[in-house]
Amino acid sequence: MQTIQIQNYMRTYIAVAIAALGFIIAAAFLGNAIKNRNKSENTVSVTGLGSKTFTSDLISWSGSFSKNSIELKTAYDDLATDRKVIYDYLKSKGVKESEMIFSAVDIQKQFRSFTDASGTYQQGEFAGYNLTQSVSIKSKEVSKIENISRNITEIINRGIEFTSSSPQYFYTKLSDVKQEMIASATKDAKERAEKIAENAGSDLGNLKKATMGVIQITAPNSNEDYSYGGTYNTTSKDKEASITIKLEYEVD
Repeated sequence: MQTIQIQNYMRTYIAVAIAALGFIIAAAFLGNAIKNRNKSENTVSVTGLGSKTFTSDLISWSGSFSKNSIELKTAYDDLATDRKVIYDYLKSKGVKESEMIFSAVDIQKQFRSFTDASGTYQQGEFAGYNLTQSVSIKSKEVSKIENISRNITEIINRGIEFTSSSPQYFYTKLSDVKQEMIASATKDAKERAEKIAENAGSDLGNLKKATMGVIQITAPNSNEDYSYGGTYNTTSKDKEASITIKLEYEVD
């Protein structure tokens, strides 16, 4: 009988000890969870902006010309004559041969079409060939090519049916600009975080996370919309680029 009582006592003692140990472990886990939760809450997130204005150093411009004839060879010979006139004209304006690219000739058959008495569209007899070719120029001499594109009537006045497109402007040192903007945006974000921490009576701790936005390139002082994947304006010679950096700091 006494042995049974001792055994029951031991079982009770062990159960109480296990329960106490479990309570201690649970309290430790809860304490760490609260500590970590509070630590994650003691952060500040800020967004900095970096921007820079610059002028394009590369221009791309193109135009097309065409000829029509009932005979393919005649149309091709006439187009070749016009191509020679355009080539000589551009050379006389200082455009390098390496900057000019003439495309392959596009050949289209033309037909006289009409609508019959029932209102049905009909394709009539063959009316000849329309041949079109384009010339494109890429140059770092931006002002020179701009002037040529604006005075293209000099070619038209020579009897050439020439259609000019609008120039496109690019910048070849964009990677350098991007590095400058990233540095500027990061500095701006850090200064904002320091000010927030100071106003809250805290100290700025370690950087936890940095997220960079996409580069946006627009015309200066324009109302162009930013896009999720980034904007690149090519119609303006003068450009303004901007980028954002989001930083998340611990606050002590």
